[in-house]
Amino acid sequence: MLKLPVRSVNRLARIVQIENPIYDLCMIRRELQSVLEREGSRAPVVAVTGPRQSGKTTLCRATFPDHRYVSLEPLDNRGFARDDPRGFLAQYAGPVVIDEVQRVPELFSYLQESVDHDPTPGRFVLTGSQHFGLTEAISQSLAGRVALLELMPLSLDELHRFERPPSGLWETVWAGGYPRIHDRGLDAGRWLADYTATYVQRDLRQALNVTDLDAFTAFLRLTAARTGRERNLTGLGGDAGISHPTARAWLSVLEASFIIFSVPPWLRNASKRVLKAPKLHFVDSGLACHLLGIRDPDQLRNHPLRGAVFETWVAGEVLKARLHRGRTPDLFHLRETRGIEVDLVIETGSSVTAVEVKSGATVASGFLDGLVGFRERAREAVPHLDVVPRLVYGGEGRQARTDADVLPWSDVQEVGW
Repeated sequence: MLKLPVRSVNRLARIVQIENPIYDLCMIRRELQSVLEREGSRAPVVAVTGPRQSGKTTLCRATFPDHRYVSLEPLDNRGFARDDPRGFLAQYAGPVVIDEVQRVPELFSYLQESVDHDPTPGRFVLTGSQHFGLTEAISQSLAGRVALLELMPLSLDELHRFERPPSGLWETVWAGGYPRIHDRGLDAGRWLADYTATYVQRDLRQALNVTDLDAFTAFLRLTAARTGRERNLTGLGGDAGISHPTARAWLSVLEASFIIFSVPPWLRNASKRVLKAPKLHFVDSGLACHLLGIRDPDQLRNHPLRGAVFETWVAGEVLKARLHRGRTPDLFHLRETRGIEVDLVIETGSSVTAVEVKSGATVASGFLDGLVGFRERAREAVPHLDVVPRLVYGGEGRQARTDADVLPWSDVQEVGW
């Protein structure tokens, strides 16, 4: 049997994808795929949401190759589904992948009627790029009938499944994880510029009915400059020249569009010492770098916000590790007035994992202080609480220290989050 080298196989896969439009990307196996397969075997409706261009359509069509496919992006399909939902569902009775389902939210109540009549598992697979109320609408209309999953951009493990993944820490953080960049070997800076202009600025401005492009662009860049920091609506709105309520509304839409995510404070110890502002992180570190004007990995390596961007990348990797295994995020942070600060706190049953993030390539003596203080404070608040302390840093060696498990950045997906 002839065995082709990996490069030839990948080239053939690209030819196949051009001939067969089932896949818009050269498919690697995504971590969410096993969860999607499992949920499709038990629930009549599976909904996959996530950022635009995170690979939702490719994943769903690869996981369910025998399903029909229809997108609600074209106006004629959208009009058919909106004007005659019963006729639309009679034509696409399932099994079917319905793409960009957020375009016709009125369809959900008719889907409920259809699956109540025929609850065959995996009958409808829905994808949606923006969930301005989409998740809530699906949950309300299809309660008990739908499995909700979220697909983020590529994790570090998934990046390494491509033929030419980024070669080092700052290359990885700077390029980010949108699949098309790595599948097609595109220039990350140029692709992210197009993505920002096409999806971030255009779609979000339309959703918010924003007429002042300059103000919205400035707001995006100022938000990127605050990645890895606690939310301050007054400061952000003042710097952007908009009101506090406008800043809140714009941030809410950025979060609903999977551009940013919030990490709330850990309040298991409901002490007044805890500052209750959530931290903001960009879902994709590459997009944050682009908005910050960081045009290459070397510039990031020496940038004053290097530490914040690295923390955002680690937080995003933990988020992906949990969502792509079908878990809830359960991510928090802690900063007390007495000085104890932990970048991430992850709750899992009766235990918590405390994570400190440092971009330095060498472990300094003070890197573990916050973890030691957190462990003492957490056990004071909740006796017998199992605390797992971890330090993720920008170096290469793993260390099993007394006070914490020290992980190099390259091992961030190698542990259970």
